[in-house]
Amino acid sequence: LPANLPLAVRYHTRESKPHVDKMPAVWKPDSWRSKEAKQQPKYPCLKSLGTSCSTIRSMPPLVDALEVRRLRELLKKVNEGQMLILQGGDCAERFSDCTEAIIQVKLKILLQMSLVLIWGSRKPVVRIGRIAGQYGKPRSKPTEQVDGVEMSSFKGDNVNCLDADVKKRTPDPDRLLQGYFRSAVTLNYIRALTRGGFADLHNASHWDLGFIKDEQLRKKYEDIAERLLSSLEFLRVCGGADASSTNGIEFFTSHEGLVLDYEEALTRIDSAVSEQREKKKQDQEKQGEFKAKKEGDKAKNDNLKEDKTTSNKTETVGEEDDAQAYYNSGAHFLWIGNRTRQLDGAHVEYFRGIINPIGIKVGPSMPPVELVELIKKLDPLNEAGKVTLITRLGYKNVEAKLPPLIRAVQKAGLKVNWICDPCHGQTRATKEGLKTRDFSEILLELQHTAKTHMKCNNRLHGVHFEMTGEDVTECVGGPQQLLDEHLKARYTSACDPRLNYAQSMEMSFRLAKLLE
Repeated sequence: LPANLPLAVRYHTRESKPHVDKMPAVWKPDSWRSKEAKQQPKYPCLKSLGTSCSTIRSMPPLVDALEVRRLRELLKKVNEGQMLILQGGDCAERFSDCTEAIIQVKLKILLQMSLVLIWGSRKPVVRIGRIAGQYGKPRSKPTEQVDGVEMSSFKGDNVNCLDADVKKRTPDPDRLLQGYFRSAVTLNYIRALTRGGFADLHNASHWDLGFIKDEQLRKKYEDIAERLLSSLEFLRVCGGADASSTNGIEFFTSHEGLVLDYEEALTRIDSAVSEQREKKKQDQEKQGEFKAKKEGDKAKNDNLKEDKTTSNKTETVGEEDDAQAYYNSGAHFLWIGNRTRQLDGAHVEYFRGIINPIGIKVGPSMPPVELVELIKKLDPLNEAGKVTLITRLGYKNVEAKLPPLIRAVQKAGLKVNWICDPCHGQTRATKEGLKTRDFSEILLELQHTAKTHMKCNNRLHGVHFEMTGEDVTECVGGPQQLLDEHLKARYTSACDPRLNYAQSMEMSFRLAKLLE
């Protein structure tokens, strides 16, 4: 459709566009519309969807391009072995989580876990939260039966409501706006906390959330905090660390790029990178002209000039468009889920055009050859820090499935970061129908993954957890020795089970031991 049509009209008629198998040579934020899009909500009124997305498009970006480029720099250092990645947060955020207390507790657990990892690895940690936008979830089935009534599956608060009601489960584009505003509020408060005394490393001993019941666990943490604080004090006395370097931290946000209408509306131009690309193109053109002038006889040059004029008419259009650098302003880091990673799919088409660092969820069904093709499509320049592979294989599959994936990537010479998501592969249902995960199985996948990377002469660059700083009862095992019968006490997740505070801290201690 013509780009100058009103946005609402373009959305209203988009389903009539033919499917195109060939990837467009020039990328635009709406290029994904030429591909098949999986896991998209079926909105009853596309005109309302267009109105909501048009409003989001007119709003300020949630994150700045400078912050995105900064994260790329840090992830490059991760790839070089200088830093580690800690990514974690809710399976799916709820709109009701947008409160002072809940945001604080989510940030606290990530800060505490990073402190433990710094101590264990002797390396700085890049902190990335599944927060301020993780409001959407892919589902295995588009609908479900509730008390004999068929209705849309709950796909996250930015799509529909959790309440088992046919009307409330109908996808509502106004929820995209609600998600945008709650993301903005959450980000604003996170920035205030991380730049103020809340994140001061000197206050690490005051980060206790009040429900560490296990005396040994508390002693472990206090011992680590004391050692770290002593080190910081030593640096301060020696002039190696001032207040400005320890009072605040860098914290980045992430979410799964799922609802493509929303992601497109959040896509902005990075003017600084665009200007650099344009200057580079102009320099290359000048060099080409200079070279042509030095080439010899006039007749030959005339022919070359004629050919060049023709080719430049085609080339210039593409290069001018390619000179534009786009980024997703909804988060610093986005990932493609295991259900939406099709090579010829809409999600891969969208993700290939943004400069944000990208995560790829890698499940046990991923063929090594396809993984290599996917990385090359998303990062054709093979830039360290651009792509992070998030393996989620299940502890029983790691030793068989991970080595072929590592070898394929190594053989192709691809510069990717590898992090382990040990949670997703362990999900099971209890007799009462509650989803849960076993702490010991999560730990096993983490241990097997670390050992496998070592055996393959490769590096594990970090971890990705579904966890919370709250004292919930959703995963069994861990320092509190939770059992299936304990889960109903404080089970609050709307989707998948999360490690609670004590389980998350214990996991970080175990991981620190692996990294020593």
